Amino acid sequence: MSYTKYILLGGKVRKPYPTSASRTGDSHKVQLDMPYLIDGHNLIPKLGLRLDSIDDEMELIAILQEFCRVERRQVEVFFDGAPAAQAGSRKLGSLTAHFVRLGNTADNAIRIRLERLGKSAKNWSVVSSDRQVQAEARAAKAEVISSDSFAGMLKQAHDSSPGPGEERKLTPKEVDDWLKFFEDRRHK
Repeated sequence: MSYTKYILLGGKVRKPYPTSASRTGDSHKVQLDMPYLIDGHNLIPKLGLRLDSIDDEMELIAILQEFCRVERRQVEVFFDGAPAAQAGSRKLGSLTAHFVRLGNTADNAIRIRLERLGKSAKNWSVVSSDRQVQAEARAAKAEVISSDSFAGMLKQAHDSSPGPGEERKLTPKEVDDWLKFFEDRRHK
């Protein structure tokens, strides 16, 4: 049986992403609660960012941090080509950025991460449009999301999040529900 989770974002009930793992053609159904392993340099151009920009990785990290905050997701993003002095992992809240040393690739680092996850890899989604990375993710039983599809998910999360200083307005039904909740508590 396939069902869809509904979430409340920015005062709107959304049906953002299907939740079963079935695939038909190019469309994917993705579990909403899975953490993500992301091929960063593969995703950057899909968001309209430039790979030749000096800040491309930090721009993507900022976008992914907002996604983690809005969607309450865990993300690990991999970037290859880091000079030895800058290689390593950095934990930034729910996001971990892995800067893979020059001479190795993010693709290989993702493959190694999937191997280390073992059987729990099936609980993760891998974001890449690289066919080899996708094949290795499927072999590990991880969910696969193309970079294009994930870019759309990021845009939807961004569009649904309240801006700075904005408060989400409660619907009349939500106000009634809260009033009933507090009234019931007062009589107990």
